[in-house]
Amino acid sequence: MMADEEEEVKPILQKLQELVDQLYSFRDCYFETHSVEDAGRKQQDVRKEMEKTLQQMEEVAGSVQGKAQVLMLTGKALNVTPDYSPKAEELLSKAVKLEPELVEAWNQLGEVYWKKGDVAAAHTCFSGALTHCRNKVSLQNLSMVLRQLRTDTEDEHSHHVMDSVRQAKLAVQMDVRDGRSWYILGNSYLSLYFSTGQNPKISQQALSAYAQAEKVDRKASSNPDLHLNRATLHKYEESYGEALEGFSRAAALDPAWPEPRQREQQLLEFLDRLTSLLESKGKVKTKKLQSMLGSLRPAHLGPCGDGHYQSASGQKVTLELKPLSTLQPGVNSGAVILGKVVFSLTTEEKVPFTFGLVDSDGPCYAVMVYNIVQSWGVLIGDSVAIPEPNLRLHRIQHKGKDYSFSSVRVETPLLLVVNGKPQGSSSQAVAAVASRPQCE
Repeated sequence: MMADEEEEVKPILQKLQELVDQLYSFRDCYFETHSVEDAGRKQQDVRKEMEKTLQQMEEVAGSVQGKAQVLMLTGKALNVTPDYSPKAEELLSKAVKLEPELVEAWNQLGEVYWKKGDVAAAHTCFSGALTHCRNKVSLQNLSMVLRQLRTDTEDEHSHHVMDSVRQAKLAVQMDVRDGRSWYILGNSYLSLYFSTGQNPKISQQALSAYAQAEKVDRKASSNPDLHLNRATLHKYEESYGEALEGFSRAAALDPAWPEPRQREQQLLEFLDRLTSLLESKGKVKTKKLQSMLGSLRPAHLGPCGDGHYQSASGQKVTLELKPLSTLQPGVNSGAVILGKVVFSLTTEEKVPFTFGLVDSDGPCYAVMVYNIVQSWGVLIGDSVAIPEPNLRLHRIQHKGKDYSFSSVRVETPLLLVVNGKPQGSSSQAVAAVASRPQCE
């Protein structure tokens, strides 16, 4: 391009860039100018704004429409909606052919492929962009794509997830004020949490990253995906009040997306069923319950009763049999509980496996078992021993409903002794997680 020509094009490109920035600002700051009640109209309003912007861009661009930069900006404008646009793909593909160093065109084209469901092509675009120039957008997108790449083995998937965390951290380092980088880091920790046996330290890192996203970026608070993904984590951590709050907020911010409302509903139904079964002790008749409890024997403690139990610290300890009613909140070191199963409850998500445990005339306690294979379970009447039980007291209030109950969290069925027998390693599985990958 001649120098004069370049001077002529510069103000045109500047104007086009302004129009595209305004369009994205309209989308990202929608709730600063509209109330949450308007959430149902957001997609429609953004589409209208996009059409208006494209018309203005066409008038401004005039004779320079075929330039790589102009093709890129037009493709980016078409890319403002969550849907795949064939026209955007066509324009952006042309832009990168004309100017292979145009990093933003590669990033936009990667997003088009992502929306199209072609994860491998998206991966190529973002990795390619990074070979030209290290930039936070490619790092953010690469972090997302790595978690969705098809893999043949569990190991390969874990490797991608670790890499995804690395890329998100690099994006954060490049600009600590960018809320999207923090949000994507939160999501990569969420995946890591579920692919590596739910380490509470990792869930804390995910929650901190989400909180940081909201702190540095006003827009993050109106991102329905952030609320849904964080609520998924809260639910798994048994912080049910926060989980319900998050699902409810996500549903309000994106009324056309049915999942948050369904997840809120499912959790409320689970709590309804659970509290009613706990109250009625699984509807087991008093006489039957007495005879069940009368049949509990020290032998049912199995390895928990022979003084050779290996505690989390690796020491062999003698566990003391304690009544459920004497447990303290948190981990009860050196204690073991033994009781009878009076009901079991599975949810559509299959995790956790929940059952009711009774050891006397006292109340019934919920036991939630994580990391189970689908075929694992306990039956009504089984004797179950739980070493060093971790007790939670729940008080939940949500939309006029009130729940309070006590539960024992068991991270893996390997910790349980059922009818005097320890559970084999085939009872343990890795949890999968439902979040919305397409729209980070």
